[in-house]
Amino acid sequence: MSYISEIISGALESPHTFEDYLNCHAEKVGVLVNEFIPHGTHSDMDRYLYDPLVRYSDNGGKRHRPLICFAACSAVGGNVERAFSVAAAIEHFHTAALIHDDIADEAELRRGEPCLHLAEGMGLAINMGDLGLSLVNGTVVKDPNLDDTVKVRAISELIDMTQRTIEGQAMDIGWARDARYDLTPEDYLVMATHKTAFYSGAVPLALGAIVGGANDAQVEALRNFGLDTGLAFQIQDDLLNLIGSEESTQKDFHSDITEGKRTLVVVHALQNSDKRDRLVEILSSKEKDPAVLAEAVQIMEDCGSIEYARNFAMNLTAIAKNRLIEIVEPSPARELLLSMADWFVSRLK
Repeated sequence: MSYISEIISGALESPHTFEDYLNCHAEKVGVLVNEFIPHGTHSDMDRYLYDPLVRYSDNGGKRHRPLICFAACSAVGGNVERAFSVAAAIEHFHTAALIHDDIADEAELRRGEPCLHLAEGMGLAINMGDLGLSLVNGTVVKDPNLDDTVKVRAISELIDMTQRTIEGQAMDIGWARDARYDLTPEDYLVMATHKTAFYSGAVPLALGAIVGGANDAQVEALRNFGLDTGLAFQIQDDLLNLIGSEESTQKDFHSDITEGKRTLVVVHALQNSDKRDRLVEILSSKEKDPAVLAEAVQIMEDCGSIEYARNFAMNLTAIAKNRLIEIVEPSPARELLLSMADWFVSRLK
């Protein structure tokens, strides 16, 4: 794994756009993450558990969570290799969350491929998601490069991250089950911060800083930067599902409408659209007709909800960048993180 450390460290030494950073290193980081997935003691353990989980992980997207963990470690002057296990732990959590999320949502595609519960069956998919969760803390405990004090602190962060994400997921699923349409943007922000921002931004950055030897002020600055930008990331993800393209999202286009997701766009529209009743009807029907889904998007567009969400994400990003600049010393890694904030709200997929 030392060659990965050399590659990542080299990338962090010169100014670089975040998108280029991801494109150059996502595949290599995927190899690193999968090295933390063990093999079974029987061939059928590999057949029904470890091998399909590795294949699923191979289709891992941009790997932005481990890569921002490395950038945070570098930004506080740390050795990137010390961040390998915590970065892999977060990615294993992400894998588990996606598997379970797709089951809960009855989703069909994930990054252009059939969801794991469709490819391998419901029971095996649930089991693989459970394995992913078990690898989170186990990966850190077994890391010989971290002392016990750092391990305990890292595991505490990961436990809190897991709880926060599950809390947000409970709200998201519960709102859909109970046909809740009385929600406000403030409700959405609580849900999305818990469901996404902790594990997609705050904790990867905080853990990178912790294993990199940061002081408490730096850790909290990076955590808060991650909370704001992680929330902006989720809002952009919601927008892409509505106004991106099926090719760019590589998942069921407009699936958030079919699943009745209470996104920031939706809850704003429910408060402001004169076609609220029609929007509720569409969101409640598990509709898949492209024309009806496009009608829902148009309702949200007409009452300014899409623009509202876009502006909210942009403002979050601007505030987050200013806060980071105040606390973290200038470096190529800090510039990379600032570029990350911009990419989170401008990405097309």
